[in-house]
Amino acid sequence: MVRPYAMTKGRTRPAGAEFDLIALVVGDVPEGVEVPVGPEQAVILDLCRGNALSVAEIAADVDLPLGVVRVLLGDLLDAEYIRVSRPVPPALLPDEHILQEVINGLRAL
Repeated sequence: MVRPYAMTKGRTRPAGAEFDLIALVVGDVPEGVEVPVGPEQAVILDLCRGNALSVAEIAADVDLPLGVVRVLLGDLLDAEYIRVSRPVPPALLPDEHILQEVINGLRAL
């Protein structure tokens, strides 16, 4: 059994931006190509190859703590082995009042 701090080399946060629980991760390495990563990262790449999984799903599937998975994903993203689609921040979503006005306008038609 490998301790989580050994998998992440003692890091508790990814090098880049934080990963949201619902951020979608897709593997960007063609099948059959060997990449120089650890066994845990190889499992993550196999899971994400060909289908998008959320960070929470990946953590559950590999049975690792979420913090560890975020650090491992950060390393994979830095190496350009994965692509991440982050959710839209709530501040950029349309205001509820505007949406209600659109609905009222459509009903008036």
